[in-house]
Amino acid sequence: MAVTVIGHTTAMRPWARRPRPLVLAVVLAVVVAGCTDERATWQEPPPIVDITPTPTPTATPFDGWSDPARVGRPYKGKTPGLLTFRGNPTRTFYGTGPAVRSDPTVLWVFPEDGYMCGTTSVKAGELQTWCGNGWTGQPGVIERDGRTWIITGGYDHHIHFIDAATGERIIPDFVTGDLVKGSLALDPDGYPLVYSGSRDGYFRIISYDGDRPEELWRLDGNSVRPKYGDDDWDSSGLVIDDYLFQNSENGNFHIIKLNRGYDANGKVTVAPELLHHIPSWDEELQRVDWDYSIENSVAIYGNVAYFANSSGLVQGWDLSGLKNGEPPTRVFRFWAGDDIDATIVIDEEGMLYVGAEWEQHNARSREVGQMFKLDPSKPDDPIVWRAFDQVADTAGIFGTPALYKDIVIFPTDSGDVIGFDRMTGEERWRFHISRAWSSPVVVDDVLYIGDCTGHFYAYDVANTRAQPTQLWSMKVGGCIESTPAMWRGVLYFADRWGKLYAVGGQPV
Repeated sequence: MAVTVIGHTTAMRPWARRPRPLVLAVVLAVVVAGCTDERATWQEPPPIVDITPTPTPTATPFDGWSDPARVGRPYKGKTPGLLTFRGNPTRTFYGTGPAVRSDPTVLWVFPEDGYMCGTTSVKAGELQTWCGNGWTGQPGVIERDGRTWIITGGYDHHIHFIDAATGERIIPDFVTGDLVKGSLALDPDGYPLVYSGSRDGYFRIISYDGDRPEELWRLDGNSVRPKYGDDDWDSSGLVIDDYLFQNSENGNFHIIKLNRGYDANGKVTVAPELLHHIPSWDEELQRVDWDYSIENSVAIYGNVAYFANSSGLVQGWDLSGLKNGEPPTRVFRFWAGDDIDATIVIDEEGMLYVGAEWEQHNARSREVGQMFKLDPSKPDDPIVWRAFDQVADTAGIFGTPALYKDIVIFPTDSGDVIGFDRMTGEERWRFHISRAWSSPVVVDDVLYIGDCTGHFYAYDVANTRAQPTQLWSMKVGGCIESTPAMWRGVLYFADRWGKLYAVGGQPV
């Protein structure tokens, strides 16, 4: 399949994805190994991109929401971990090595007995059983109280709190009323808080500083007006300066003042205020399309928050006056013509890398393409380059692209993984796996990604102009839609057969 680059879907919804049976088998031979509890002193990893931003004339600290110099890095001066989908406000931090370059070994599987399975209602009230974790499904990782926690939702309706060293529960699960989809977020400022939605319609703030997790606050997605469609919460939130930025399938971008603190007994508290809920649609969009849910996660660069909806409306909202009581104002609008579920990724120059699905087959999506780079400083003509994946009735991009050095890597629904020159859009290389909804991550020059045959792959991409070399692959029990998390040389990801895996190997 050739992808055309020009310089300058009805796709399955997450609730319609292929169910997994209750009787399951893991085909991977599991080798259990102990993980050391010793933790080296935390050192922030180097940026994943090697293009140095233009230096500012003074050393004045950045006074805004998301420092452009932090592209490729974790939250500045905050709690170590992978605390939101793709790690930071620009969605460009993938974790820490050393890379697993050979001899991948399963360190543990969770749960050890049984599977993460639960029922959910689909069309016309039909109940189906889903297992494991799906799109986007990146486990959260946080270092707290001398140990590394894995905190993740599952299709068993639970949020799990797991010891990264052993795979055992640290505290009991938190139970919701339906599937916990997407990727949850953890607090970057040291507060023991989880920010997570569920398909039961509620977005929750949950504490985990006691013997068991406790719900401190929740927002009913159906209570927000105006709203569109479902009240599900696939998006992974961002917490910055006591504000939570959160998208929802109710079609709104929510801004919540958290008012975090501690009580007299030292237990964490919140007193949230829903300050703004901004509809993702406008009158112009209503004239051409009707699907306004938001399944991707908001990305913030400088003082502008970017996201897109299922009609393909990419938008940027200026947050400059938020702390002074001023509402956000829209400063960027671009209609791509088709569903955008993949999260927008932003580079050090503020350029947007966007992946769209190919489902509506209309003139606009045929023209714009499924992989494109936008320059929001040129709102009247923002397309820098574009590429196409229109090989089937359902095609395009579900996984979120990854920035690495001078390339951007897109996974396609048809199974191609493609590296493009970030500046020109020239295709540098491609390789083929199976359906790729898992978002690629790159740590220490190694690209990791799973596919829907249940294979998980590692590729050497150190030379961005050369064809990637496959280092290894491993087979687990079921389709891998989950985005892997990598922390201190261990990979964590789930499959659709109901298991969460910790995989280590031989360092460089």
